[in-house]
Amino acid sequence: MRAFQLAATGSQPDFAEIPLPPPGPGELRVQIAACGLNFADLLMIDGKYQDIPALPFTMGMELAGTVTEIGAGVTGFAPGDRVACFAGQGGLAPEGNFAAHRCLRLPGTMDFVTAAAFQIAYGTSHLALDHKARLQPGETLFVTGAAGGVGLTAVEIGKRMGARVIASARGAEKLAVARAAGADVLIDSESPDLRGQLKALGGIDVMYDSVGGPAFMEALRATRPEGRLLAIGFAGGDVPQVPANLLLVKNLSVMGLYWGGYLTFRPDVLTASLATLAQWIAEGSLHPHVSQTFPLEQAADALACLKARRSTGKVVVTMG
Repeated sequence: MRAFQLAATGSQPDFAEIPLPPPGPGELRVQIAACGLNFADLLMIDGKYQDIPALPFTMGMELAGTVTEIGAGVTGFAPGDRVACFAGQGGLAPEGNFAAHRCLRLPGTMDFVTAAAFQIAYGTSHLALDHKARLQPGETLFVTGAAGGVGLTAVEIGKRMGARVIASARGAEKLAVARAAGADVLIDSESPDLRGQLKALGGIDVMYDSVGGPAFMEALRATRPEGRLLAIGFAGGDVPQVPANLLLVKNLSVMGLYWGGYLTFRPDVLTASLATLAQWIAEGSLHPHVSQTFPLEQAADALACLKARRSTGKVVVTMG
């Protein structure tokens, strides 16, 4: 089959003809309908991601499709099941074999594009805000990059959890997207004196930061005592260096969140989180935002769109 592969870090991925063996023990063969793209895909290409599969590999970390074959020892799935899968790789192809424990049966109301878009972005935000930061109703949540793939989900989930949400993004168009997702207060990321603006709003209890750079440090100084700061990613390229004396004086906590790591040491936490999210989406309390879809043949263009930050919410590649 024809798959979109990365042959070497630092090079550009391209299509290659590869074989597809039968599913092994514990695996499902999935006919892929859609694959969600992530900032981590760009980091893999540059060789900068913390968990890069052995080269060469087919790109695409999260996908959705239909089970066509069952490997030995698999229970709970049958051919014809509609599933979402956090595979880590293999999504940018017509088919693939994936570990059954990484697959989740879809509610009947969820389409494949939505299913391919929600796992990593919504999963990251829910795990960060619920399991790590213990966000409480009535608290103030500040989200950077609030119109991006994960930031937008943090706005929506934070609002679903009862928080007052302050959203930061660049420009009126992106801020409007954050407002539509439930943000209560909007701050243009290019406006001056972020610290002063946040303090004028009463300060913050939880910061969800996927950008890094100066915004993290300014928000740190506007965080209330016992506040929690979540380091989700560094899309801006700058990794903040946190002064520990400020943490001590204000009793602050800084926490990192690598969502995929939970597959190794606490898969039960991750699975429970995804099940909660699927239920919320099926109930209509969350609305995954996909700004653009591309056919598989335009996978390179889809990644370029993500890299140029032309998207709001998720970019999804479809196979049909």
